[in-house]
Amino acid sequence: MESMRGGALSYQGHHFQLDNVPLTLRPHQRPHPPIWVATNRPESARWAAANGANIASMGPAPFVRKTTDAYRAEKGYSTGTDGQPSFVGLLRMIVVGQSASHAYSLAAPAFERWLKNFKYLYDLNAIPLPPNLPLTLDAAVESELCVVGTAALVRRNLLDQLEEAGANYLLCQVAFGDLPLDASLCTAMTIASELMGRAA
Repeated sequence: MESMRGGALSYQGHHFQLDNVPLTLRPHQRPHPPIWVATNRPESARWAAANGANIASMGPAPFVRKTTDAYRAEKGYSTGTDGQPSFVGLLRMIVVGQSASHAYSLAAPAFERWLKNFKYLYDLNAIPLPPNLPLTLDAAVESELCVVGTAALVRRNLLDQLEEAGANYLLCQVAFGDLPLDASLCTAMTIASELMGRAA
């Protein structure tokens, strides 16, 4: 946060220190762009709320609800640093198809490529994978990381998950792995017309 004010930065932390580092660039938005904290941990959510940051969470909606409840329980959560309501975000990878089988035929190879890329450094350095990482598209759908299907099904699932998770903002990942551009554009346009335009 100090670094976004410009000038010189000095910092003494547990893991590193900075001594009078010149900062020649500063954000165009003043005092700084909105801050987002990606977390599934209630204690981190409470810190984010206390510091005027938005949050983004992923995972099954009931699990995310513990994080969003902790966020809202913290005094001052409702207003970010710019005076606007804070965003309580839910992250989902989304593929919309003409039918359920069409959506799955697009999503399955794209998820496989995404997973291979995600695992690359873990495999290279023999590091155990995160225990909750889904290793198949079916597991990703079951864990609610991915929402795949027709426009109607995707809309219903997303709205249900947003409500159950206690989120007020949807972070849509519509391009991942080697998903074709036209599939990503179709999903984005469907979200705009079927979800954003009709959510109210």
